[in-house]
Amino acid sequence: MENPIGQADQIVQLFKDTFTASEGEEEGALIGDLAHDLLSKTPRDDIRVFTSQDGDVLRACAIFTRLRFERDKRKAFLLSPMAVASDCQGKGIGQRLLSHALRALQDEGADIAITYGDPGFYGRVGFVPVTTETVPAPLPLSMPQGWIAQSLTDAPLTPLAGPSVCVPALNRSEIW
Repeated sequence: MENPIGQADQIVQLFKDTFTASEGEEEGALIGDLAHDLLSKTPRDDIRVFTSQDGDVLRACAIFTRLRFERDKRKAFLLSPMAVASDCQGKGIGQRLLSHALRALQDEGADIAITYGDPGFYGRVGFVPVTTETVPAPLPLSMPQGWIAQSLTDAPLTPLAGPSVCVPALNRSEIW
């Protein structure tokens, strides 16, 4: 499902629960707050929300927001955050959700998808490690090896002309 309406509370809870289970209560609260801020404060043109559900139960969610490069006309989206419910992990749900989301972004004319996460997991859906010289990050990265991207077009991923600017909810150094 894209841009779900009326599911904000369920989405925030999924992020809070999933990150609490894997990273601890503090991280769960941080990512839950981030999801809330993204959903409630990001202009509609700058956010895409994709979910996977089993009936009425939310199983996974991926939030993409626009990442602008001040001197580059290409359309880029940043995946952050993403969560798969703890009891659903390892079943391919996240990969299927991301594959669907990337196709949808490609269909709407996006050129590049970027994320900051586990290259092993995200590499399964086409993300590759990049440097901040190739894809300038909006804030300093605490784990540069997790900065990954992919071209959504037939063109290779070439350096983006920065600096980059993320949506306000992501402009928080503690998540980078």
